[in-house]
Amino acid sequence: MKSNWGRLEAKTEFFRDDYLEMEEEKLDEIARKKSQLREWGESIVIALVLAMFIRTFIIQAFKIPSGSMLPTLLIGDHLLVSKFNYGIRLPIIGKTIVKFKDPQREDVIVFVCPVDRSKDFIKRVIGLPGDKIEIIDKKVYINGKPYPDPHAYHNDPRILPRDVSPRDNFGPIVVPPHKYFVMGDNRDSSWDSRFWGFVDRNDILGKALIIYWSWERPFHNIRWRRIGMIIH
Repeated sequence: MKSNWGRLEAKTEFFRDDYLEMEEEKLDEIARKKSQLREWGESIVIALVLAMFIRTFIIQAFKIPSGSMLPTLLIGDHLLVSKFNYGIRLPIIGKTIVKFKDPQREDVIVFVCPVDRSKDFIKRVIGLPGDKIEIIDKKVYINGKPYPDPHAYHNDPRILPRDVSPRDNFGPIVVPPHKYFVMGDNRDSSWDSRFWGFVDRNDILGKALIIYWSWERPFHNIRWRRIGMIIH
């Protein structure tokens, strides 16, 4: 009996040890999976934080929804906009806390629309703070001198009088401090500073840099030649 009992105890101890070893392996496997999940979660959080930081302070994608910048920018162009070019802007309060340089004439900028702050617009800088701007029969004058206006595009031969629309005859006006006068390159079909006034320095989000993707509606004709184009 003692011999049988001893063998039974030995078997019981063997199975107990085997069971404990299996349980330890299961716990180790669970711990490894939790560790992997934690690492993945941390990686995802870090990636999201970096993406938000880059989008907020360094570079942002922007899509052209209208023809106001034709022929420079086409509907369906997708751009990268440098938010770091002019300084560091806090998005919540909309204030530039670190300024590197000011926008220059002919820069293509993205900014918060002054009359609908839920939208971002893209136009070209024409008038700088202190400039006197006047438009006579579609021709732009800056500080009393004709502006070469190399990017202007006109597709409507009509000249609208001042009392009908400010499109073709406007001003003279002086651009206030910390403000900018902007226009779309498609001068006959652009809703810009001629109609709603100036852009505040703090509302400028960045400078358009490059076209990274472009296609026509209904999104089947890719404009390969435009991809990689630097915006001037």
